[in-house]
Amino acid sequence: MTLDAVRALSLEEMQQARQRIAPWVVRTPLLRLDTGKDGPDIRLKLENLQITNSYKLRGALNAVASLDEAQRRRGVWTISAGNAGQGIAYAAGRVGVPCTVVAIETAPTAKLDRMRALGATLVPVSFADAWQALDERRYAGVEGTFIHPFDDDAFIAGHSSLAFEILEDAPEVSSVVAAVGGGGLLTAVGSAIKALKPQTKVYGVEPETASPLAVSLAKGSPQPFPQWQASFVDGAGGKGVFPRMWQRLRPVIDGSIVVSLEETRLAMREIAEKTRVIAEGAGSLPLAAARSGKAGDGTIVCVVSGGNIDLSKFISLMAD
Repeated sequence: MTLDAVRALSLEEMQQARQRIAPWVVRTPLLRLDTGKDGPDIRLKLENLQITNSYKLRGALNAVASLDEAQRRRGVWTISAGNAGQGIAYAAGRVGVPCTVVAIETAPTAKLDRMRALGATLVPVSFADAWQALDERRYAGVEGTFIHPFDDDAFIAGHSSLAFEILEDAPEVSSVVAAVGGGGLLTAVGSAIKALKPQTKVYGVEPETASPLAVSLAKGSPQPFPQWQASFVDGAGGKGVFPRMWQRLRPVIDGSIVVSLEETRLAMREIAEKTRVIAEGAGSLPLAAARSGKAGDGTIVCVVSGGNIDLSKFISLMAD
């Protein structure tokens, strides 16, 4: 398969994507976190309040809307641990086309059930097989128009709409922190922020059990992460950085912050206690990073990317 060369997204196409998806996405709130009288200025961009409880809806709507009629008639498919699959299933349902998701079999039941409820046909696979399929952009027996869940211009452009909202609601923002899985969210945030307010820092955040971007930045090239471990942070942290995503990410970010699973769990608890909303592991990583002090001073915006976690798992994590 011959792929288009990696390129920078233009401000115009990101703005057009925002307008295209505006009728169907929630303009999520940017909530100031209560950190006490002398605490840091932390704001939470609550993408877990999106229709599918994840920012992925933004990119999915734009990606499906950007397909021509012939591509839509073939149906669409993607590879997902749950959030991208939900977004694409929702977007496909809006235009009446079938959707198949090659789904990581260890994804939370809540995510698998929601994809089915949205009309997706699921093909369960291991994480390793899903990661290979992401690289090869094919999976035996699955046909249709493939929508890559992060290495796709339209998908990334759709995500950038949340960055415009951040700049409008907090023009004084000093840094923005977002979780890193494949890198689509971070590329989108970085592309929009650097186009409009380049002095603002943009940081990725990864769990210590899966932090290939931090290793790649340290070595100056895309690296695998052979020590990868599965954890409750199922929506972030990959087995490596894909070279194409490295090309996208490197010009628009200022670093990657690594946090522990315990720091992430405590961030989940803080979000629940202080905002009364549920954030999944990946969605809690940015707050853990902000609390670590590594995201700098001033106004720090944490993208709470999703809230799709099994309630039983959430309760067990909060009870520890």
